[in-house]
Amino acid sequence: MASVSLTRVIEKMKLENLTPEIDVKHVKITQPDINRPALQLAGYFEHFDATRLQIIGFVEYTYMEGLTDETRREAYEKLMTYDIPCIVFSRDLKPDPIFLETAIRHEVPILSTKKSTSDFMSEIIRWLNVKLAPCISVHGVLVDVYGEGVLITGESGIGKSEAALELIRRGHRLVTDDVVELRKVSDDTLVGSAPDITKHFIELRGIGIVDVKALFGALSVKDTQTIDLVIRLEDWDKDKEYDRLGLEENYTEYLGNKVVCHNIPIRPGRNLAVICETAAINHRQKKMGYNAAKELYTRVQNSLAKRREEDEDDE
Repeated sequence: MASVSLTRVIEKMKLENLTPEIDVKHVKITQPDINRPALQLAGYFEHFDATRLQIIGFVEYTYMEGLTDETRREAYEKLMTYDIPCIVFSRDLKPDPIFLETAIRHEVPILSTKKSTSDFMSEIIRWLNVKLAPCISVHGVLVDVYGEGVLITGESGIGKSEAALELIRRGHRLVTDDVVELRKVSDDTLVGSAPDITKHFIELRGIGIVDVKALFGALSVKDTQTIDLVIRLEDWDKDKEYDRLGLEENYTEYLGNKVVCHNIPIRPGRNLAVICETAAINHRQKKMGYNAAKELYTRVQNSLAKRREEDEDDE
């Protein structure tokens, strides 16, 4: 099961640790969802998912303030007996001494953020959804071309890295070369990123390893990118029939998500960078409602209909 260390969460979200006595190094977050334990503080624990990150907002905080010390101890004790990864107080609210005492005794880390409850919830859910999403590694190159995430795949040595290098020289941005880590953020979205070891590096046969960020600057690289289009490079086969109109989309599937895929035959003289640019722009036009292939088909149909009408008039 994918997990994120609580230490990483604290660093990313800039949280204040109110219980430094508790060792948080071994605490893991395994759920991208969060929970606001208002019902649990009121005594209702049916369907309580204790593995989620717990957030105390202004409503929960004011409810806790209205309780007597005895009721607080009882409510806090019952809540802390569950295996909770951590509890975060939003709006820079501070827990009462009884809450802290109970948390330390049960070794439940208590954290604090200055953000509002809604802002913190949306930010932490979005970030955890990416970090805890199902992930696979695929062989290919991922480049941001005019805002479209283009995943270039194909057999080793076919020219993927060279195409990416030319795209970078033309002002586009590299996400990763050779190994692409794909995460399923939602049923419609795949996000690609680079392994930490190979980030910003490209391997060119005959030259070796090239640091793209050092050579072309910070604007030439990007950490993550959604996968919008797959371009599969393959050796030219004169006996194979290739799509020349593009009326119907072909798809490939990763982690259950379908992505538009173009099979591009390679032969000497073809400019792969220009082909990738054109494919990205054409895909963007289709998303905006314009399809060149359908426009050509409509023109042909209208021309044929016009000729039929003229023939009928001549008769």
